Amino acid sequence: MSDKPSLPQIDAEKELIRHIETLLADPAHEGNPLREPLARLLEQNAGQRQRLERLVRISDGYHLLSRANSETLSQQYDRQLRRVEKLMRISDRYQQSLREISEALREASLHDPLTSLGNRRFLMERLGEETGRAVRNSTPYSLGIIDIDFFKSINDRYGHDAGDKALCEVSCAIRDSLREYDICGRWGGEEFLFILPETPLDLAVQVAERVRLGIENIRHDHIDYRITACIGVTLYRYGEHYSDTIKRADEALRHAKEAGRNRVESRL
Repeated sequence: MSDKPSLPQIDAEKELIRHIETLLADPAHEGNPLREPLARLLEQNAGQRQRLERLVRISDGYHLLSRANSETLSQQYDRQLRRVEKLMRISDRYQQSLREISEALREASLHDPLTSLGNRRFLMERLGEETGRAVRNSTPYSLGIIDIDFFKSINDRYGHDAGDKALCEVSCAIRDSLREYDICGRWGGEEFLFILPETPLDLAVQVAERVRLGIENIRHDHIDYRITACIGVTLYRYGEHYSDTIKRADEALRHAKEAGRNRVESRL
């Protein structure tokens, strides 16, 4: 039985390298703190493997010349297998490091560093998944967009640090108000988006109202300011693209702002 890496192992390694190279080439990862160490480790792994392979060849040649008369072919073969096993163990450790950093980079690319919620890219992926599930299972999902009322005035009056802290407090209030299986993330700026799987519109409005109250009840000691939010809620329509669902939630959000802020509006 051969101890050499099998074709599936080689293919898996090549696929991992291709995946990492794709991540490194993605402009979305520019500035990500994990990008540079991942690229460095990938380069180091390639160089290490080349050096080890050269050392094995040199060592083999030396030992074959010096021990050719005293060793049997079986002994030489056993020694070669031990060297290959050592090389594979070293390579496996590097491959594991590459996988771990690659996964960490992907996770970082899907989350907002300030609030730790999923970011816009994460939400778009989940919307695609929920839309596919809704079509397959004929079950609706609802969607809501949250916008903090007069958020600019917090930044203008108290500074951006206070604004960042307010965003973190709002994100915690949203998480605490949603159900365990609901999905939420930072849509951009002071806007957040949540997805309620298998949830009709009337129940979604109740959940949104709980979110609104959770935000309204935030207590903070860093600013003398009451934080409120408007929420627009809608229901996915079978056959439409989720971008149309988002537009409808945006319309409901606009109506909530026009109606006086700190309120929930829905649109079918």
